[in-house]
Amino acid sequence: MAAAGDTKGEAGGDREDAFPTRMVLGEYKKKVKGAEKGYQLLKKKSDALTVRFRAMLKEIYNTKKDIGIEMKEAAFSLAEAQWAAGNFKSKVLDQRVDASIKVFTMTDNVAGVKLPVFEQVDESADEMVKSLGLAKGLKQIQRSRKKWVQLVSNLIKLASLQTSFIALDEAIKITNRRVNALDNVVIPRLANTKKYIELELDELEKEEIFRTKKVIEVKRAKEAIETADRLKRAKRMDEEAEYTGDEPDMLNEFAAPSQIDDEDDLF
Repeated sequence: MAAAGDTKGEAGGDREDAFPTRMVLGEYKKKVKGAEKGYQLLKKKSDALTVRFRAMLKEIYNTKKDIGIEMKEAAFSLAEAQWAAGNFKSKVLDQRVDASIKVFTMTDNVAGVKLPVFEQVDESADEMVKSLGLAKGLKQIQRSRKKWVQLVSNLIKLASLQTSFIALDEAIKITNRRVNALDNVVIPRLANTKKYIELELDELEKEEIFRTKKVIEVKRAKEAIETADRLKRAKRMDEEAEYTGDEPDMLNEFAAPSQIDDEDDLF
């Protein structure tokens, strides 16, 4: 039988130090079941994160393509607006109005992983645009503004996607490490320990059965010897009784009183 402190038992592979008892076996069965359940849940989480990761990667690629096109169109529309309305940069700076586009940070929960998301909030700036185009070029300025607003919206979207992409990539790495650790280290180690305990308990049970059989055999042999001794003693006593003539003496004793009765009758 292998010792409880060995790092490798009959089951093979690494295992934990465990004393082979029924109680310990029950605990390790629960541990194996819990580890397998945790592995399944983490595997599902990893799959969900991977699906979201691929969809996000595709969305980033498409957004970058759109930004490349919109960047050219926005720059060209700004040149048109400046050609039609002149240099209105100083007028924009003199307005001193609040930004028409604001960004707020929110969070999105994907399979228990919180991802940062940038949310865009638009505020009206029509009055400023109208004041800039009072003289000429209002239509070109409005068109250029729409182009730049669309470009800024896509930039915000791209920033949100890339930020979430980095956080999601890190979460996937951590989850995959946990999945691999459970699959390749924890579950096999617990399973080997459980198997080792089962083998040890089987060996103990076999030894107990063998010991019981030997005890029964010894007891039966002892009873047979005692029976044979009793038979020998009984036979020897019978033989001694025949040689000493105990039975004839007993018959004479029973016959003596009858003779005395006959003598009494004679008198």
